[in-house]
Amino acid sequence: MALFLVFGYQLVGLHAQSNPKSDADAFYIREIYNVALTKGKSYPWLEYLCNRIGARLSGTPQAASAVEYTRQMLDTMGLDSVWLQPCMVPHWNRGEKEIVRITHSKMGSFDLKALALGNSEGTGPNGLAAEVIEVKRLDELESLGRERLAGKIVFFNRPMDPTQLNTFAAYGGAVDQRGLGASRASKYGALAVLVRSMTTRLDDVPHTGSSTYEPGVTPIPALGISTNDAELLSRLLKEEPVRVYIRNTSHMMGMKPSHNVIGEIRGSEKPEEIILIGGHLDSWDVGTGAHDDGAGCVQAMDVLQVLKRLNYRPKRTIRCVLFMNEENGLKGGQAYAEVSNRKKEFHLAAIESDRGGFTPRGFTCESENRAFDKKYKQIMEWSPLLEAYGLSFKRGGSGADIGPLRSQKGVLFGFEPDSQRYFDYHHTAIDTFETVNKRELELGTAAMTALVYLLDKFGLE
Repeated sequence: MALFLVFGYQLVGLHAQSNPKSDADAFYIREIYNVALTKGKSYPWLEYLCNRIGARLSGTPQAASAVEYTRQMLDTMGLDSVWLQPCMVPHWNRGEKEIVRITHSKMGSFDLKALALGNSEGTGPNGLAAEVIEVKRLDELESLGRERLAGKIVFFNRPMDPTQLNTFAAYGGAVDQRGLGASRASKYGALAVLVRSMTTRLDDVPHTGSSTYEPGVTPIPALGISTNDAELLSRLLKEEPVRVYIRNTSHMMGMKPSHNVIGEIRGSEKPEEIILIGGHLDSWDVGTGAHDDGAGCVQAMDVLQVLKRLNYRPKRTIRCVLFMNEENGLKGGQAYAEVSNRKKEFHLAAIESDRGGFTPRGFTCESENRAFDKKYKQIMEWSPLLEAYGLSFKRGGSGADIGPLRSQKGVLFGFEPDSQRYFDYHHTAIDTFETVNKRELELGTAAMTALVYLLDKFGLE
């Protein structure tokens, strides 16, 4: 096995016999890491985004400020092009502080820690009160029927599976109740829904997140409650009927104009082949969206900054895209794909960072191309160059904003950091700048830059 010691860093896992091309690539990737870890800009950019601008719910002045700030930062790098791409986004307003209060129980009356779910309708100024019915799954609604559910508050209490090592798999196994619970319960005459927060941790922090109303369904209030309060409510319901009073004044404010932010370095040999790196610029209105997804945005920007510092001239076009409205509509990603398809662009690859700013573990990848098996084999040949940095490749999903690019049949990558802490902060008031570790964030920039370098140099045949 070839063994390299470069600037004190052990590079292992290369072919048994030294390969000059692999050696050169290993040294260049080491240089990428050196620059990202000493000259990176992601951390100060994230500080400004979170602490100076704050929460960036689409349609708000803060979202517009984030668009202008990131455009200006990209414009300072000497890129070939920087522009704003228009998109229309839904604007939802949380309204006044939510109240979820148990009014009749053996413990008396007391408030639960709650947040209205994104896109939720409000109760009106007087609120509403009703008996609570607990369910674990959406299909339980049908078995209970209108007779049991009409006039009630439905409480969805299915935990994320703690035995799943990949917490995103656990999230995927539970999040349907948050996304569709209100819409499905409304069909049976329910007045409102409460949903257990999407985290494996037992704590007092409520989570928000998007809720969707299906066409023709009467919108009803939908609120998330903390996992500790979900446990408490469930225990009380096993002993006696429980009534809850809910008041929230959330409402939709229509569609508003906004923008995706785009910057690129034009390819010198194959400019028509695009390698995209991106994250979503919007965040929920609680917390400041540090992990979700300020981290992904500043990492994507920093990839271009690192390449410029290295005086790297790519063969292919390297494009950074900061998408608007991932959280409650995906309008930015849809608008980007629509324009790209209309221009008959081809994305050789797209990399999305939307899983937090934690220690990098590698990349998941997917494609609709029939030749994906061949491309995946080529990607796996790069593994020895990245294993020294704790990175690996595997098949899997990529990202919500780059998903609409599947029809172009390039390869879509999801940047995969360690997932164990992400859902402690996801969609909460504690998703703040102080929870992001500078070195972990910069390692993410380096990992994505290394993959961009390999994709650009070798392409995907």
